[in-house]
Amino acid sequence: MNQLTPKNWIFIKQRLTPYLFLLPALVLLGLTVFLPALQAFYLSFTSYEDIAQPPQWIGLANFLKLWKDAVFWKTLENTFLYLVGVVPILVIAPLLLAILVNQKLRGMNWFRAAYYTPVVISMVVAGIAWKWLYAENGLLNQFLKALGLFPEGIPWLTSPAKIFGIIPISLASVMAVTVWKGLGYYMVIYLAGLQSIPADVYEAAAIDGSDGISKHWDITIPLMKPYLALVAVISAISATKVFEEVYIMTQGGPLSSSKTIVYYLYEQAFGNLEISYACTIGLVLFLIILGLSILRLVINQEGGDNITI
Repeated sequence: MNQLTPKNWIFIKQRLTPYLFLLPALVLLGLTVFLPALQAFYLSFTSYEDIAQPPQWIGLANFLKLWKDAVFWKTLENTFLYLVGVVPILVIAPLLLAILVNQKLRGMNWFRAAYYTPVVISMVVAGIAWKWLYAENGLLNQFLKALGLFPEGIPWLTSPAKIFGIIPISLASVMAVTVWKGLGYYMVIYLAGLQSIPADVYEAAAIDGSDGISKHWDITIPLMKPYLALVAVISAISATKVFEEVYIMTQGGPLSSSKTIVYYLYEQAFGNLEISYACTIGLVLFLIILGLSILRLVINQEGGDNITI
């Protein structure tokens, strides 16, 4: 039997010390995240409508119910539309803003602060403010009426009608708030990437005749590809999990036209007390977000190892 020598003890101590520092956080995460996640996974295979009674095992019945649930597929469609409508804007527009505020001009720091201000505003406050703007007699409709456009106003949050037959007006109105709120955050990510590009690269490109807007096509966008991919994945995950905007502004209405998968999960769990069914919806949402998270890790490994967000 090997004896525990001082050298072996020092080696064991060095190996165990980092894990001892991690232990409190691991215990906290285990009790608040991992254990509830495992319980939710188990409940998705049970019937737990009466919280006074223990859950009853029903196998895949909740998944079959989900497959036949028209409202679930509607919320899944709305979530997909949210991704398609929000993500491209949040990938392109913040880059343009970052290029703008990266100029060395007097007072540019004030512009950076102004663009970033919506990020630090609470979503509850932002949602209430935008709900007032979207009101029937709100500022937006008053402005349109003053211009002679839409004399009766636009039902921003109360109409299930679709724009170009694709996106409901209510959903597009909520999407606008998400874009407004996220522009500054992703602008800062791009700004960090722009400031990491050496100035002599642009100087060399100018000598070769690439200047003005063309330098961004030739230099900026190719060097910013890891950041573009990262922002695309992060914004996609955020759009998939959108909840506060919907809850505050429309509560999924009208006629489920703005109801997303997270709001539907909340509605089933706390509105209808369908705990098991809500866990089943949560499991589907987990798989979607897991796929996007794996995509982010792959992107970081292939081209963005130097990016830490």
